[in-house]
Amino acid sequence: MTDLIYKSEVTSTNEVILELLNTKPEILALYSFNQTKGRGQYGNVWNIHADQNLAYTIAIKAGIINLDDVSFNYHTALITSSFIAKMTQNDVKIKWPNDLIINQKKICGILLEKKKINNETYYIIGIGINILQENYADLPKAGSILTTTGQAFDLKNFVLEFHSYFKNEILKRVSKNEILKQFNDNLFRKNEISVFVKSDTRQNGIIKQADDEGYLWIDFENDGLQRVFHKQVELLY
Repeated sequence: MTDLIYKSEVTSTNEVILELLNTKPEILALYSFNQTKGRGQYGNVWNIHADQNLAYTIAIKAGIINLDDVSFNYHTALITSSFIAKMTQNDVKIKWPNDLIINQKKICGILLEKKKINNETYYIIGIGINILQENYADLPKAGSILTTTGQAFDLKNFVLEFHSYFKNEILKRVSKNEILKQFNDNLFRKNEISVFVKSDTRQNGIIKQADDEGYLWIDFENDGLQRVFHKQVELLY
């Protein structure tokens, strides 16, 4: 049985893959170019335009991963950004906690969940990559690989190469410290003055680092150095 399954249309790859884990595989991936009810972080909606973008989910038994949840989350973002950077020859930054940015535009979002299925604990990693879509009139912060780099990839070839790369990299033994260092080296707007919304008020701040507990440290103009969790602040860019 192949470990990569294609569906012509899905509601959410993160949901549909749960129905395919009855045989308890160590790794199984599912993809579609037409997802109608995708989910992002913290309940955000992540829908894609049919036949222009990729919805991909990979399920991995947690027992074969030697990392804590935060490090594994960072690791998935690093692997995905590394692949896109290699394919496009463009700089890809990670907007904490795990959105990917090219030329100031979000081109990828990642949703990591941990679930028990048939008495086995799995990481369910949903990855949405904007590849060929050109119209983002209602989403000014979003873009695609095409709009940010001018490169048009064949969707089928892209996902086959991505799956092979991701599966190979995710099983490599990498230290928690190395992951954290690489994550911070690729952090979007690190050490740059940025504008944040915090408690309904705008103020300047500088992203200093992400830590091993999943928090982001920001040196705010008014409030000083603080660590924040997702949704406690909004980065305006």
